[in-house]
Amino acid sequence: MTDKPEQKSSLWKDAVLRLRKNHAAMVSLVLLALIVSACLVLPAIPGLLHDPNALNLPNKNQPPSAAHWFGTDHLGRDILARVLGGGRISIAVGFITTLVAVTIGVMWGAVAGYTGGRTDAAMMRTVDVLYALPFLIIVILLGKTLEPITGGLTDFFVNLFAGADADTRARNDTRAWVEPITTLVPLFVAIGALSWLTVSRIVRAQVQSVASQEFVEAARSLGLGHLRILFRHILPNTVGPIIVYTTLTIPGIMLFEATLSFLGLGVKPPYSSWGILIDEGANRMLSNFWLLFFPTLFFSTTLFSLNFLGDGLRDALDPKSAKD
Repeated sequence: MTDKPEQKSSLWKDAVLRLRKNHAAMVSLVLLALIVSACLVLPAIPGLLHDPNALNLPNKNQPPSAAHWFGTDHLGRDILARVLGGGRISIAVGFITTLVAVTIGVMWGAVAGYTGGRTDAAMMRTVDVLYALPFLIIVILLGKTLEPITGGLTDFFVNLFAGADADTRARNDTRAWVEPITTLVPLFVAIGALSWLTVSRIVRAQVQSVASQEFVEAARSLGLGHLRILFRHILPNTVGPIIVYTTLTIPGIMLFEATLSFLGLGVKPPYSSWGILIDEGANRMLSNFWLLFFPTLFFSTTLFSLNFLGDGLRDALDPKSAKD
């Protein structure tokens, strides 16, 4: 009688299997995918939605109807189009800025935690100094310093997507969805460049903990290089905390973007984001509840989905949770 060949497995394969068993995480993943897809795809389809910035005063303050599924605001603008268009901006700010912050923080914390000694002390004292700086003021100053590049960046992407030989209408249509994102590039850079401090401390502590374990000593005894040990053996064991921090950072950055937009330093009118729509809806919630309800519904669903998905990924990527 021959034995059945043992099936090979891996950390990522086991993680996917464990994640699929987490119903809350899977439902959150589906909801998040639907919201992101709707915000990114639907506004880009010509003629599908109303112009989110088109004023229509005769139809102002209309409740949800067949013509306007989410109703209209005090200027007659379609709320569905504004929620999906604003979601595109909020999602871009949250995900891109978090990616910048996490990338910097992981690299900084990993190097500091692995090297130790004076290098670790110097790098972490730098983090302490940056923590002492007024975050909001630095973001504002850095954003204003980088603001002149947005015009050239917008023209570059318009030429890239529309083509240099495109007519005026095609260029204007392309500019309508490119400009809200490119004007926020200084905001991406400013927030991302200063939001990595916490994750660097988290990664440093995790790296120091993992680096003292037996399998790392075995890798050193085999003569493996430091970069391979760090990126192949140590960092994969710190993915869980990084994922959780990432999913918690995205909604925080979305809220911070809303604060800057309220101060006139973020999204520029007539463009909008979920934070601005919620602020506008809160001012008129007693008379027009739909102005607050629908942006809040999308924003809250996104936050809950990110939190549940983060918990599911943490459990799935934790090697200790693997079953024998």
